[in-house]
Amino acid sequence: MQNSNWQTFLETQGARLEDGVVQNFGSASDECIATRDGTVICDLSQFGVLKVSGEDAQTFLQNLCSNDIKTITPSLAQLNSLNTAKGRVLATFLVWQSGADYFLQLPHTLLAPIHKKLSMYVLRAKVKIEVGDSQLISFGISGNQAEDILKSIIGSVPQTDLGIENNAATSIIRIGSDRYQVNTKPDSAVGLWQQLSTRSRPVGSPCWDWLHLRAGIPVILPATQEQFILQMLNLEILGGVSFKKGCYPGQEIVARMHYLGKVKQRTYLAHVESEAPIQPNDSLYSDDFSGQSSGNILNAAPSPQGGYDVLATLHTSSVANSHLVHWKTPDGAALNILALPYSFPVEKSA
Repeated sequence: MQNSNWQTFLETQGARLEDGVVQNFGSASDECIATRDGTVICDLSQFGVLKVSGEDAQTFLQNLCSNDIKTITPSLAQLNSLNTAKGRVLATFLVWQSGADYFLQLPHTLLAPIHKKLSMYVLRAKVKIEVGDSQLISFGISGNQAEDILKSIIGSVPQTDLGIENNAATSIIRIGSDRYQVNTKPDSAVGLWQQLSTRSRPVGSPCWDWLHLRAGIPVILPATQEQFILQMLNLEILGGVSFKKGCYPGQEIVARMHYLGKVKQRTYLAHVESEAPIQPNDSLYSDDFSGQSSGNILNAAPSPQGGYDVLATLHTSSVANSHLVHWKTPDGAALNILALPYSFPVEKSA
């Protein structure tokens, strides 16, 4: 359950909330531009956390997740995923450790179904799984002044991606260059937000979502569950899978594609000129597929230049051969493919 006192505080700061998630602080378009050009702070209530605790917590997660849980430490977080037996991704999430407990951060809309799914595997394991939203407040801070601001108010910050610095009741995770997530206890959140927001502009959740997709990090949502193998989401490039750990649901399919197969679809970054909202799982049509759907929208967020920036799964052949890709209909708005901040691996020869 989302922290009602925290949400009430955000409303006093000018936040406009929908379903418990901050949409903006008065001017969505200006906040979008500020996110691109300045330093911003954003409540992360679009995400929630599942707390996995107990004597068998590490082994329990190791047997279910795509990445090697044993490499997580209190000073290093991890990108991970949960998959079906057929290798289809149920959820992507950030995992970190506090003491002997593990926290899985995923979209709030997936908390209940993933909690239920994980609970099915507990059986006799000494594991407890609970929603941890009431115990933790998370917000992000991004921009070229973010590191200096955090250092001046909280203390040291991590210098490596997904590194964690723990400071009393607060921890800082480095999400990427000039981008950090702050996790803190509810009784510390208000004062910390007030201090940080004097030197950074409060913005709505779509701004953080835009930063996430511009980094090429896919977020599975209810509309896109069980549709993609993790390589189609670039998760192996992002470090979200281990090919050396033991078995987990879907491992055989994921490993076969890694060692023997060729990834025919990938996730691409693109811009779409549209005033109408773009939604997860919207169909995409490439000129080389004769009117048949050839891909899907994964994530979308308003762009500072207008229209939307998106992460989309597309056939690699369509992009390699510069075929036009259209949104929703074969003659819909065209996607302008943009450069991701990472490269695809060279495919093995047939």
